[in-house]
Amino acid sequence: MAIMRIGDRLVSEGLITNEQLNEALSVQKSLPIRKKILVILTELGYIDKNRLLKFFVEQCRLGNLNLDSIIMDFPASEEEILRKLAVILNTDYYDLDSVEIDFKLASKVSLEVLRKYFAIPIKQNEFNVVVAFGDPLNLQAIEIIQRAFKQLPVKVAITKIDQVRKYIAKLELNEKVRDTVENIRKEVNQGLIDAKGSSSVLKLIEMIFKNAILSRASDIHIEPSQYNCIVRNRIDGILNESFVFDADIYPPLSSRLKLLANIDIAEKRKPQDGRISLKMFDKEYDFRVSSLPVMNGESIVLRILDKSKVMIKIEELGMNSVTFNRFIKATKAPYGMIFVTGPTGSGKTTTLYAALNAIKSTEKKIITVE
Repeated sequence: MAIMRIGDRLVSEGLITNEQLNEALSVQKSLPIRKKILVILTELGYIDKNRLLKFFVEQCRLGNLNLDSIIMDFPASEEEILRKLAVILNTDYYDLDSVEIDFKLASKVSLEVLRKYFAIPIKQNEFNVVVAFGDPLNLQAIEIIQRAFKQLPVKVAITKIDQVRKYIAKLELNEKVRDTVENIRKEVNQGLIDAKGSSSVLKLIEMIFKNAILSRASDIHIEPSQYNCIVRNRIDGILNESFVFDADIYPPLSSRLKLLANIDIAEKRKPQDGRISLKMFDKEYDFRVSSLPVMNGESIVLRILDKSKVMIKIEELGMNSVTFNRFIKATKAPYGMIFVTGPTGSGKTTTLYAALNAIKSTEKKIITVE
């Protein structure tokens, strides 16, 4: 909808006068940096934001506008618009990153439908199924999603379209490993998985590891929640969700990881540490594993170490000349101790590997303890 059409429609609806519109247009022309006419009208106090949003919503219902137009033209942030819209529609706004989604519900609707109508089922209770829509004013979308949940009515909620896209992408990724997950579930139900796990569990672990390595992740975090088993990768210091499995996948997955890391699988109440060494993509990788008891089970964190990257020369560490000379002198001392400290990812392990590589020889025996 063009600027004049919006202004004219506000005048025709009696929300502003013709004089107020003309004054706002004059102000707009005089500004060195162009502002939207609606921003100027609200700044001049000629129209209230809540009243303006109600007008936009009504236009959407009449088919004159869509939600994208509101977000583009309305003088507020997307989140503020959606929160106000939720109040007007007497529904809820959801930040999908801060709520736990029951991904089992999404299996009742095809990914194609969810992607087309920007919808994500969030949770279910005895009264309804809460579904977050990127466009809660799309009645066709609501009707189609309702067909998938015949037993319970759909309660429409609002969320950001970008967040819907992100979680649909996660569902698509989970779809790729669905066969493996289903095989694990069948083996669990049939009692075919013992303490050592199964080939399906190993296949899933390999997928998780490969996805993390290809994403350049430094850590893998596997955590159980009430409904799900969540796998997150730390990339450039920020955690990103990679996989979300149903909660029943967590026990065989965690048990197999602990077994691979030589951790006591029967002990679930104490923190434990272990290590996994694997060859992937023609490279040797170490995965330092730590388990920590949490509310719904154990949080498992795996630190990824590429052996080819840590085996470098001391000269390539980037130390300044003073530090380098002190460090070399310390490594050649007949006795003593060197402390290498720093935050995660700062290069402690790389420094230690480089030092060991420098002092090793046929005359020396080196034993490392972790």
